[in-house]
Amino acid sequence: MGHYRYAFHIALDGNGLNGLEGRAGVCAFLYDPDTERYAYKINYFDGVSGGHAVSVSPNRQLGFLGNVGQHLLFYDTATLREEDRFSTLRLEPVDAAIKSSTHIVWLNEREGVSAIGENLWRFDVDRLTKAECLGRHALKLPHAINRTASGRYLVYGGMDHPTRGEAREVGIFDLETGRARRVELPTTCWHVAAHPREDRFYALSFRVRPQEGHDWHEWAMAYFKEYVFEIDAESGQVRRHWASGLDTPAHVNSDVCVSDHELIYCNGGSGTIVMIDLESLSAYRIIDERPSLGEQFRAGRQAVRQVTDAFTRGSPAPSGKHFLGALRVSRGTLLDSVYACRLSGDQSLLFTANRGLNTITVYDYPANTVRLRVRMPDLQRYDPGLPTWADPRLGFHHSTLLEDA
Repeated sequence: MGHYRYAFHIALDGNGLNGLEGRAGVCAFLYDPDTERYAYKINYFDGVSGGHAVSVSPNRQLGFLGNVGQHLLFYDTATLREEDRFSTLRLEPVDAAIKSSTHIVWLNEREGVSAIGENLWRFDVDRLTKAECLGRHALKLPHAINRTASGRYLVYGGMDHPTRGEAREVGIFDLETGRARRVELPTTCWHVAAHPREDRFYALSFRVRPQEGHDWHEWAMAYFKEYVFEIDAESGQVRRHWASGLDTPAHVNSDVCVSDHELIYCNGGSGTIVMIDLESLSAYRIIDERPSLGEQFRAGRQAVRQVTDAFTRGSPAPSGKHFLGALRVSRGTLLDSVYACRLSGDQSLLFTANRGLNTITVYDYPANTVRLRVRMPDLQRYDPGLPTWADPRLGFHHSTLLEDA
C-alpha cells in the first residue's frame, strides 16, 4: 500500500438508521499530507453485529472492534483480518440486547478493560477465558470509557436502558481501590473524554425520548438543550458545565477529542463539529456539514432508507412529535451525519467521517478549512448481493487515529 503518515480507523455498522442493529466492520483510511496521497481498506466480519467503536493497542498492532452483539473482536491493524473473537456471554449474561462491550480501555499491549454485564472486566487477549472481574460499574448500561491522565481512574458514560429507563449518570472506577462511584447528572451522557493532563473528564449529554412514552430501545432524537459537564474524577464533583439552547446544532454526539484549547466533538444528528473553548467553557465555534440540496438529492437512497427505518421505530400518530423533533434536530435533512472525528498529534489536522454522505474529510486545524474530501465506495462493492437501489452507506461510527512517530 506504500507509506502513509496517518491511518484513520473507523468502525462500520453498515446501512440503515439504527447502527446498534447493523453490520460490523472496519475502515482504515490511509493519508499522507506531504504528497496528498490516500488509500483505504474495508472489511466486514460475519457473525458479528452492531459495529460501533475501534480502539488500538499501544503498540498499534492489534485493533478492537467494539460492537453491540456481545463479542470481543480483535483484528490486525495492518491487514484488517480477524485475529480472535470471544463471546462475553461466557463470562456474564446481559439484561438487554444493546448491553455490550462497545468500548474498551487498553492497559498495555495485551490487556484491556471493558464493561460486561453488571461489572468491569480485565482481559488478556492471549487468555480471554481467564478474564478477571474488577467490580461493579454501578450504571444501568455503560457505554464509552476512558482512562484519566494519572491512569488511576476509569471514567465512562451510560445509555438509557430499554427497561430500567433514563440513565442521567456517569461512572468513575478507582483502579487502586476497586470501587465505582455513580455521578448523577441532569441528562444522560453516552460519551466522555478525559482531560490530557489532569484527572478530570468531560461528559456530553445525549438526549433522546422513548417512543410512545415508554420504549427506550427504539428511542427518538430529542429537540432539547444540550450540556457538557466537566467532572473531577477524584471527588466526582461537577466543576463547570456548558449548556446550549435547543436551536444550537449539537445533537446526537459521537466522537470526542481534546486539543490544547478546545473540546471537539461531532454530532451525527445535527451535522456539525462543535468546538468549545476550554478556558471559558462558554465560547464555541462550529464546522457545519449540513448537506446542500444537491448533496441531499444525490443521497436519495440513504434518505429513503432513513425515513423507512424511522417509521419502523415509531408510528406517526402517537409519535408525531418525535418525527417533528427529529426534523428540527437535523435541520430539515433526512440524513444522519458526522460520527467520527480525530485530531492529529501535532493538532494540525482534523479527520472526520460523515455517515450519511459516505465521505471522509480532512480539515486543517485550527483554521477548519477543507484540505481533502473523499467520497467513499458504496456498500454494494463489499456485498455484491445488495441491490443497486439499496442504501449504500458503509456506516461510519466511532474512530481512532494512528500516526507515525
